[in-house]
Formats: sequence, C-alpha cells, structure tokens
Amino acid sequence: MFVLPLDLSKTRILVTNDDGIHAQGLKVLEAIARSLSDDVWVVAPEMEQSAASHSLTINRPLRLRKLDDRRFTVDGTPTDCVLLAINHVMKDARPTLVLSGVNQGSNIGEDVTYSGTIAAAMEATLLGVPAIAMSQHYETGNPIDWSAAIAHGADVVRKAVTVAWPKNVLLNVNFPACPADEVTGVRVVRHGKRKIGDELIERVDPRGKAYFWIGTLRGEADVAEDTDIYTVFNGGISITPVFLDLTHTPTLQTLKQAFV
Repeated sequence: MFVLPLDLSKTRILVTNDDGIHAQGLKVLEAIARSLSDDVWVVAPEMEQSAASHSLTINRPLRLRKLDDRRFTVDGTPTDCVLLAINHVMKDARPTLVLSGVNQGSNIGEDVTYSGTIAAAMEATLLGVPAIAMSQHYETGNPIDWSAAIAHGADVVRKAVTVAWPKNVLLNVNFPACPADEVTGVRVVRHGKRKIGDELIERVDPRGKAYFWIGTLRGEADVAEDTDIYTVFNGGISITPVFLDLTHTPTLQTLKQAFV
C-alpha cells in the first residue's frame, strides 16, 4: 500500500501534465496544489503531448530547463517529465503525491489508454508515488469552463488521500462541462466504453498525394449509469481507480490448463 492517508499540509506535491507548460489547465492544477500544500513543484513538457500515452524518449537526449524556483520544463513526454522529476530534480526529497492535468478534455472510457495525462500518473505510480490524474470535459465548439475543476478539485484530492489504495493503483478524475454550481455530485465509478479514432478523414495534398487525419468519432450512446462516461455527461465528477496490473487472471488460469 502507499503511505496513505496523507497530511496534505506536509505533502510535497509534483504537478505535471500533457498539454504543456503554458497550458491553462496546468495553471488551474497549480492553484489546486498550492491550496493544499506550500511545497509544490512543477515539471511539465515544453510542448503539447496529447495522446502521447506512456511513451518514453530513448532515441535522443532530453533537455531539462529551469524556469523558476521549483518550476521546470522538459522537451519530452509526460512520462519523461515524471521520471526526471522524481529521479533527478527531486531526488533528494521525492514527492509524496503527484497531480497530473488538468487536461483540456476528458479522459473517460478508453481515452485512458491514449492519454499522456494518465500516463504521467502511471509513471509516478510505478515509481512508488501515489498519483491522481485530472481532466476537464468540454463540448466541441464551446469555450472551456474550468470552474468545476477550480471549485471541486482540491476537495476531491483531500477526500481521496484519506483512504489507502494499493501501490499499483492511480485515480482518474474527470470534471463535467458545466458551471461549478451545477455539478450534480461526485461518483466513484468504473470506466465506460467509447472508442476514439474510428473516423478517418482522407484528403489530397497539393502534390496529389493522399493523406489522413485521425478523427474523434466516439460511441457514447447507451452507456451504463455506473460508468465515468455517464457520470460526466450528466454533470457529475467521476473518480475511477485504475489498476496497472494488466494480467487477466481468469484467462491466465485457462491458458495454464492448455499448456500442462
């Protein structure tokens, strides 16, 4: 188990994201973190790394730049940022909590397998530090209303760290696309199913060669009420524990019988 519950007033918090060091969501998360602790560090990517998943940069050197006291940027992925933060920048006093986000857009359903926001929390979890990923849903074509995350983010963290969770578990939090005072509640739910990327848009460049854009077609109809998708689309804040052991135990046992 992680060393939980945490006394947030004494907690060293690492803040990171996948939207980049200049992202509005990072500013929101920094404010949330600073409302919880005076010991807040930021290590985030120089450029947007959305959908980077749990990728690690291994074919070129990484550059770490210090922007200010306890504030750094890395020319790499969210995973790179967390790895460098914990094993280099903060190696003399490791963080006791990692917060990733607040992502511009929700990470619900299968989004978690593509998300750099989730990946940063995964890397922290693998390095033995409890982590919470946060994302703000918004409707395409509308401005992002960050008020739900701003108003409720700190309280979600406070409550989440009052209980123990296993070392291979991270928390995935999603805020709905509505004003803070219209949030319908907080629900601990499972991930739903909605596939991103089924829409392929084929076009032709000026030289007559075909190229493709991967679209954002998603299946969100007929989702179960006990899922993150249903919760967020109905004005609630979803919290889902994510387990990093990907082994499917029932199939493991079945396969063992086949190879006796």
